[in-house]
Amino acid sequence: MTNDSRIEHDGAPTVARREFVRAAALAAAGLAATGSVNPASARPPSQAPGRIRHFISTVTQARLFDLTSVWDENSPIASVNPPYAMELNTTHASTRGIFGDGGQLSFTTEVQHWSGQHGAPSIDALGHIGHNGLLFGGVDAAAATADTRGIGRSGVGAHLDIAHFPTDLLVNRGVLLDVASFVNGTLAPLPPVFEITARHLADTAADEGVTLERGDTVLIRTGWGQHFSANPALYGGGSSPGPGVEGAQFLVDAGARVVGNDTLTFEQRPPIVTTPVFQVFPVHMLLIADHGINIIENYFLEELAQARVYEFLLVVPPIKIRGGTGSALRSFALAPEP
Repeated sequence: MTNDSRIEHDGAPTVARREFVRAAALAAAGLAATGSVNPASARPPSQAPGRIRHFISTVTQARLFDLTSVWDENSPIASVNPPYAMELNTTHASTRGIFGDGGQLSFTTEVQHWSGQHGAPSIDALGHIGHNGLLFGGVDAAAATADTRGIGRSGVGAHLDIAHFPTDLLVNRGVLLDVASFVNGTLAPLPPVFEITARHLADTAADEGVTLERGDTVLIRTGWGQHFSANPALYGGGSSPGPGVEGAQFLVDAGARVVGNDTLTFEQRPPIVTTPVFQVFPVHMLLIADHGINIIENYFLEELAQARVYEFLLVVPPIKIRGGTGSALRSFALAPEP
């Protein structure tokens, strides 16, 4: 499919999805204006009331897909991460009247304990994974984390923390490869022991009628988002479907900038290969450490799959945490009405 082509699903009128994604992304990034500012004008052309109203209308009329599950102490967590905890350190009962206002004002605050790799979804910073002692770009992994305040606080590798997630990826073209529906013929999840290969990804894209473009954020649906709340023990257990090394290499070759899916670890679990050498989390090392591709885990992709929306504007907003190894996200997708 070319950049000017249109996508049609279920006999619905064709929609210029690619045009919508491009226009909305440019507008959201503040880049929609063309031409130069007229010195005699009170405001630049990009701020003309008609253009602003049109932009707001375009965005607010889009379908919004919330890709985020609710996070609490019952949510599944990878065993390599610390446990999640939250408590209110002040309550409305304990704060009412403390300012001598006769009890009018009350407030509450909280304390949370969790890792940047927790959340539904969450994104890994490039400094999160090392391979043979090196981070992406050949940065010494030990030196980058010599100061335990965070990645790069030692003065080495600061650009690899989550605070340096590229701004051009905050709003990007997203593509959903619904491998579960392609393989099963239904919305049912893939089985726990299932490696997603390059052929699965290529055939799914062809079946959906989408073309991967360099720079995309590529999401893979396994259907395991259904288990996140309904069966957290299964979701966080020892086995889950996901890309193997071959499937991950397909994403590298396709030019993906960010990848994500609806499982705890993105790659198939157990995340172990024995040939040509023994490796643990080989997909993470290949994508993050070797190629600088961020990984997002724990996406909720069921609504996108049900609507058969495979191309969309994706918003990925990590918190700018200095030295952070990752961040929870409140991520969402926008697509034109059918």
